[in-house]
Amino acid sequence: QVQLVESGGGLVQAGGSLRLSCATSGRTFSSYTMGWFRRAPGKEREFVAAISLVGISTYYADSVKGRFTISRDNAKNTVYLQMNSLKPEDTAVYSCAAGSPRRSWYYGPPSGIKDYDYWGQGTQVTVSS
Repeated sequence: QVQLVESGGGLVQAGGSLRLSCATSGRTFSSYTMGWFRRAPGKEREFVAAISLVGISTYYADSVKGRFTISRDNAKNTVYLQMNSLKPEDTAVYSCAAGSPRRSWYYGPPSGIKDYDYWGQGTQVTVSS
């Protein structure tokens, strides 16, 4: 069992930045693909970013590409999401997720909900205009 706890959310003006953190329990963090998802009010959960086991590969949703950066520190069992140039449409609850690798990224990056086994409770990010 893996427990994930997000932090770093808050209220920020458009154009600002936030850095989300996701701390995980257990000693097998480096064996999990890590991802970030978000859910805006009235919308379904959507993929934001993913990172491979040791951070060599990353993948982003088109809506955040060039503005958000996912990273991980396997020594600290933590994954991060640096969010820059925030927009009001980025307002959502952001959740991190951990999953055992299903396939090589060559056949498609892990951008689906079914690619992940464990989920955090989420942290609210609100971007004001």
